[in-house]
Amino acid sequence: MPAAQPGPAPQHVAVIGAGMVGLATAWFLQERGVRVTVLDRTGVAAGASWGNAGWLTPGITTPLPEPAVLRYGLRAVLSPSSPVYVPPRADVKLLRFLAGFTRHSTAAKWRTAMRAYIPMNRRALETFEALEAGGVTARANEAKSFIAAYRTETERSVLLDELGHIHAAGQEIEFDVLTGAEAREVEPSLSDHVGAAIRLHGQRFVNPGQYVHALADSVRARGASIVAGADVVDVRDEGAGVRVVTAAGADDRYDAVVLATGTWFGELARRFGVRTVVQAGRGYSFSVPIEHMPAGPVYFPAQRVACTPLGDRLRVAGMMEFRRAEAPLDRRRITAIAEAARPLLRGADLDARTDEWVGSRPCTPDGLPLIGRTRSPRVFAAGGHGMWGITLGPLTGTLLAEQITTGRQPAELRPFDPLR
Repeated sequence: MPAAQPGPAPQHVAVIGAGMVGLATAWFLQERGVRVTVLDRTGVAAGASWGNAGWLTPGITTPLPEPAVLRYGLRAVLSPSSPVYVPPRADVKLLRFLAGFTRHSTAAKWRTAMRAYIPMNRRALETFEALEAGGVTARANEAKSFIAAYRTETERSVLLDELGHIHAAGQEIEFDVLTGAEAREVEPSLSDHVGAAIRLHGQRFVNPGQYVHALADSVRARGASIVAGADVVDVRDEGAGVRVVTAAGADDRYDAVVLATGTWFGELARRFGVRTVVQAGRGYSFSVPIEHMPAGPVYFPAQRVACTPLGDRLRVAGMMEFRRAEAPLDRRRITAIAEAARPLLRGADLDARTDEWVGSRPCTPDGLPLIGRTRSPRVFAAGGHGMWGITLGPLTGTLLAEQITTGRQPAELRPFDPLR
């Protein structure tokens, strides 16, 4: 465990990254009386925080590397229509990530990683309540129904097995096992092709872009500056403080710095002893009109397609594409998601797509985020959350703010030590 922070608590902290994780950390630092400046290369919610499914699902927040991933096989992951896609021309960094990811896709390593998530999952939703009680105007919506739908009972057995493993690891989650007809009674937007389902209880969802912008508004209202277009190119620990330099020439000093830069996390973190590869796991989404708006999220696990009701349109999201974050949107992925969802949704006009989007989730080989003090006592990591940055972002913020201001590492963060 890193030693306790020397000297007084920092008075002015720079948070690099204006997504959910960075802004939540800024907000909870403010709760502890710290002055904050947030810097982002583009702006608020410009990365993975905008177009994702917006699920708050601690009940099924689990490590991404799992034995089922290995069953896809090489032919599947090389197919452009596969829900998990790896380009045939992988670079050295991606090959390192995939080798580590494969090593961690075993039952034993999954159980170890799952035990790390359980204390976080138990507290995840309470931090949203703290944000809303503290003035964040957006709200987390209760999922009146949260349906995982399948064509057959055989397909459904995969999630039932996973729920069993989650329960065996010590995490509670309530659910009902439904027939296709029972699922359509709960959620009429499901088609007749759905023959089996699971209804999860106790989960929530948000409009992620809207929520993160509301969080940014609250951070500003409490006195912080949020600087868009600040492409940070250098972070230097100078002993008495940390110097942050941007591509535009800004050169400022802070008492401490938080690295919450998502997919680009490794570029700055490596010089502070963080060796874990952070790889872009790109997800795609779009929105469509639908005749009957679902009362909550709808998930098609076999197709890896996630649907979320956002206002008067349904957001449809999917794909785990391991390639460069800067690569352009690949329309084949959008088409693959639409065609996978088409037989299973009733009344959705999947050809009337708007808001087509691609964003990069920051994934680690062991499926665990990187949260806490780096080799420098003044530089802190907040990255690598994979698919769970929205669910775990606020709790990451409150725990990291505690460590930054007290010098003590909360017990929940020990498995996520960025120097592991």
